Amino acid sequence: MNEVPLTHILVLSTALFFIGMFGLFTRRNMITILMSVELILNSVNINFVAFNKYLFPEKLDGVFFVLFIIAIAAAEAALAIAIIINLYRNHQSIDVDDATEMKF
Repeated sequence: MNEVPLTHILVLSTALFFIGMFGLFTRRNMITILMSVELILNSVNINFVAFNKYLFPEKLDGVFFVLFIIAIAAAEAALAIAIIINLYRNHQSIDVDDATEMKF
C-alpha cells in the first residue's frame, strides 16, 4: 500500500489554512467568517494527525489533540451560531460592518 508523502499533506493543510485566513480577513458575513475559522481549525487537525503518523506512529497523542480540537470547535460553532441568530433577530443583519455600528 502506497503512503501519501508528508509534504503533500502539509501542502493541503497550508492551502486550507490560507483559504481560511483569506475568508476571515475579506468576508463581511458572520457565517462565512465562522466557516473560515472552522477551515483553519481543520488545517491544524490535519497537521496534528500527519505529524503524529509520520513522527510517532505507535502513539496516539496527535489524535487525542484532534479530538479535543473537534470538541472545542463544536462548542465554538454552537455559541457563535447562537450569537449570530440573536444578532439577526435584533438587527435583521449578519454583516460585520453592521455589528460594529450597533448600540448596545
